[in-house]
Amino acid sequence: MSAQLADYHTSARSPLPVVIIGNGPSGICLSYLLSGYTPYVKEGIAHPNPLLQRKLEELPDVPITEQDLEYLSEGLEGRSNSPAALLFDTLLKPDTDFLGDVKSVLKWMLEPERAVPHLVLGKGPPGGAWNAIEGSMITLSRGDWMGLPDLSFKDWMRMKRRNLRNDRSTAGDILNYYQYYVKSKRLQDHFVSGAVVTSVQKVTASEENDPGQENMWEDPEYKSDGALQKSVFQVSGFIKDNSGNQQDFCVYTENVVLATGTYDSPLRLGIQGEDFPFVTHQISALEEAVKARKVHQDSDPVLIIGAGLTAADAILLAHHYNVPVIHAFRRRVNDPALIFNQLPQVMYPEYHKVHQMMKEQSVFQGGPYDGYMSLPEHQAVHFTDNKKCVFRDKYGQLKAFSISMALILIGSNPNLSFLPNNGTYLAVDNEQPVSSKRNPLDIDPFTYESLQEKGLYAVGPLAGDYFVRFVQGGALAVASSLLKSKQRPP
Repeated sequence: MSAQLADYHTSARSPLPVVIIGNGPSGICLSYLLSGYTPYVKEGIAHPNPLLQRKLEELPDVPITEQDLEYLSEGLEGRSNSPAALLFDTLLKPDTDFLGDVKSVLKWMLEPERAVPHLVLGKGPPGGAWNAIEGSMITLSRGDWMGLPDLSFKDWMRMKRRNLRNDRSTAGDILNYYQYYVKSKRLQDHFVSGAVVTSVQKVTASEENDPGQENMWEDPEYKSDGALQKSVFQVSGFIKDNSGNQQDFCVYTENVVLATGTYDSPLRLGIQGEDFPFVTHQISALEEAVKARKVHQDSDPVLIIGAGLTAADAILLAHHYNVPVIHAFRRRVNDPALIFNQLPQVMYPEYHKVHQMMKEQSVFQGGPYDGYMSLPEHQAVHFTDNKKCVFRDKYGQLKAFSISMALILIGSNPNLSFLPNNGTYLAVDNEQPVSSKRNPLDIDPFTYESLQEKGLYAVGPLAGDYFVRFVQGGALAVASSLLKSKQRPP
C-alpha cells in the first residue's frame, strides 16, 4: 500500500473528511483549496465589474470560500452556464474574454488551520487525461486559460523559457505544468498515483455517543439508545505499481468528490468487427503504430471515423508523418453543428486546415491534399477480418476500403462503474446513462453536491464544465461547501 494510503488508513468510525477520485485539473485545484490556501480580495485593485466590486468591498477581510457564492455570482455573464465557474473565472482573470490585462483580484494566503485532510486518487500521475494526450498536440483553449490559481501558465512558460504558439500551448507543456504545480504547492502528499477505484458505497457506522468528544465532521442521521448512527462512504480499489503488481485498498470518508472526467469510456459504433485488433478507440494507438512502423507512407491508409477535434488531431498527426488517411463522418461538411464551423479561423488555423481538407478532398490521390480522402455522410457498416471497412453512403450504396488500422473517435462517456448502476441514479435523467453533454450529474450549482446523494460531489465534465478555466469554479464551490460544514458546530 502507498505511503499516503497507509497514513490515511481509516475505519468507518474514524473516516477521512474527503476523498477526491480523479487527479486532473479539477482534482488538483480542489486539493490546492483544501490544503489551506485561502483566497482573499486584494487591496487597491478594483474589479472591472462595478457591481461585483461593490459586493467584494462588503466583506474585504473574509475569504471568498466563506462568502455567499450565490450572492457574489448573481448577474455575471460569460461562456459558462455555471454561476460558480463564472465567479471564480472573473476573479482569477478579470476581463479575459475581451483580452483585457486586468490582473487577478485575489491574493492567496496559506492558513494551515483551514486545511481539510483529503486524498486524491488517480489512475496515473497527476494531470489526469492529459497523460494520455500526445504531447505535441496543440490545446484548444488559449494557454493562459489552462493555468491554476496562484501560478499562471504564462509565468511558468517564461520560467521554462518556452513560448506559446498562437497564444496556445502543447499538451506536453500543459501536463508538465500541472505536475510542477502539484510539487511547487506541496500537494504531492495528498496524491496517490496508480489507484484504480472499483467501488464506492455508503455504509453505516456506529460509535458510542460521547457528548464530550468533538467531531466537527459528524453529520448524524439519528441517535438511538446512546449510539450514534452515521453514514460514510467506503472507497475500495487497488494500487498498481510500475511492475504491474496490485495491492487492494479500502478507505472510509465523509465526502467523495468525483473528478474523473469523461475520457475513460470511448463511444463505440456497435457494428460487426469493431473488436478486431486493428480497430481502436484511442488516438494514442496511432502514435504507437507510427513509432512501431506498423503504419507509414507506403502502408494502406489509416481510417479515422469522427468529425470532432480528436479526429482532427489524429488527421494532423497522420499528416505530420505522411501516413495516408481515409476520413469518414456522418455529417455534412457545412453542417452548422460541426465544431469546425464554430471555431475562428485566425485562432485555430490547423483545425481550419482539416476542415478545408474535409470540404475539398473526395479523392485519395491528386488534388491539394495528397494522401487524404474525405468521406462525408458515410456510415460504417462493418469491418472484415482482412482489414477492410464497408460503408454505406447517403444514397444507400455500399463501398469497401482496405485499411491498415481504424481509429473510431466519436466521443466518450465517463466510466462510473464503481458506483451502483453506473451512477445513473445521480444524473439529471436517472433513466439514461450519464453523459457530460446530454445527461450530466444533477448537482447544486453553488456547492456542486449531488442532489441525490448527500456527501457526494462532482466537478469538471461530470458537472457540465468542460474547459480548465471553468472547472476551477466547481472546485471553489466544493471547497466552500466543505469548509463551511467544517465550521458548523456539531
